[in-house]
Amino acid sequence: MQIEKGSWVRIHDIVLSPQDRSPNLPEDTKKVPLEMWVKGFLLEDGNIGERVEIETITGRRVAGTLLEANPHYDHDFGKFVPEILEIGLQLKKVLWAGENHD
Repeated sequence: MQIEKGSWVRIHDIVLSPQDRSPNLPEDTKKVPLEMWVKGFLLEDGNIGERVEIETITGRRVAGTLLEANPHYDHDFGKFVPEILEIGLQLKKVLWAGENHD
């Protein structure tokens, strides 16, 4: 899939391979590469999976493998927990001593 120059995209690259990482890291961390994911504007037309260069919002130029166009956030804070709601209500009463501070 071809992505046009100037599109907002996300790239990925390996910053350090496991053998290049510091020996002072925890054992499980030393076993995996140091990776980066960066968003920015595509500097030339490119295809998903190709190595491309982007310019970030701050003007930094970064190269990596093109992952997607128009990336979005898809994380959340998990399912509703009724106990946390109750804690919030109790804390409001304690902090404001029953006063109305809506």
